[in-house]
Amino acid sequence: MPPLKVCIIGSGNWGSAIAKIIGQNTKSSNQFDPVVKMWVFEELINGRKLTEIINQEHENVKYLPGHKIPPNVVAVPEVVEAAEEADILIFVVPHQFIPKICEQLTGHIKAGAIGISLIKGIDEGPEGLKLITDIIREKLKIDMSVLMGANIANEVANEMFCETTIGSKNAKNGKIFKELMQTSNFRITVVDDCDTVELCGALKNIVAVGAGFCDGLGFGDNTKAAVIRLGLMEMIAFAKIFCKGTISIHTFLESCGVADLITTCYGGRNRKVAEAFARGGKTIEQLEKEMLNGQKLQGPQTSAEVYKILKQKNMVDKFPLFVNIYLICYQGKSIKEFITCLQKHPEHM
Repeated sequence: MPPLKVCIIGSGNWGSAIAKIIGQNTKSSNQFDPVVKMWVFEELINGRKLTEIINQEHENVKYLPGHKIPPNVVAVPEVVEAAEEADILIFVVPHQFIPKICEQLTGHIKAGAIGISLIKGIDEGPEGLKLITDIIREKLKIDMSVLMGANIANEVANEMFCETTIGSKNAKNGKIFKELMQTSNFRITVVDDCDTVELCGALKNIVAVGAGFCDGLGFGDNTKAAVIRLGLMEMIAFAKIFCKGTISIHTFLESCGVADLITTCYGGRNRKVAEAFARGGKTIEQLEKEMLNGQKLQGPQTSAEVYKILKQKNMVDKFPLFVNIYLICYQGKSIKEFITCLQKHPEHM
């Protein structure tokens, strides 16, 4: 078998951190081609192209400054050129960009290629929920897996120990992705309940917005713990209703579930921006521009997608935390009423 060629589609904070791992692993493996192509959305940084900076200085100075990306990772500004020979496609872009990227890639993917999504978000389709892997699978006709976990990009780049979860219905592909990305400090568990893994990654960002509200309103750790628990209850209830197959409650005990939820509610950009929002005076969009240096927020946007899905199914009243976070972020509901949705939350879902 010729070595497998790898392409990373995306080069933000998380994309650059995973590129560091993949670049190191492919250099020392006969299974993978050592040259890894990484699609970079071209930007000018102080008059220089970001792709040139990455290829010459081996550092993504905008999204992951201070970390060297292995020189065998090559930045490519055209997504079709980056992906056309790849056997393995790693998708790691903000979820709102996926439909357009898939359109560009249609007809340019190698036969037999496989993909994995590191994207934390969902979409609304005619039947209700549409997972990001569903969109990619339908448009590009490739087998898709998913990777989600308690993985703050800067900590992963600093090689601090953490765990993550791969959801793959195809055990052989799950094994390939584990070999491509596992290190002694980035420990991977593979499970077959991939829809739940993916949903956890999307929904926990909504809960993190609620945790940020707690911090901005000056509530204590007890209140934040209640938000995390009630948020987890809503995540499980949502998965039970909307996942196509049977869900395993054990998946919520993997890194993609409780661990990612806790990490995101105490660190992470969704919590940080939500705290600033709760202190008042600025919209989510303004704060995203001011605080995130070009990165995108996923939590508020995911709450909007979830709200549309729940409204379509007449289930708005069953998910008070998710719904109130949406109403506060986008519909002008007073942040001071946030505590009310906790006080009136049903005890059993």
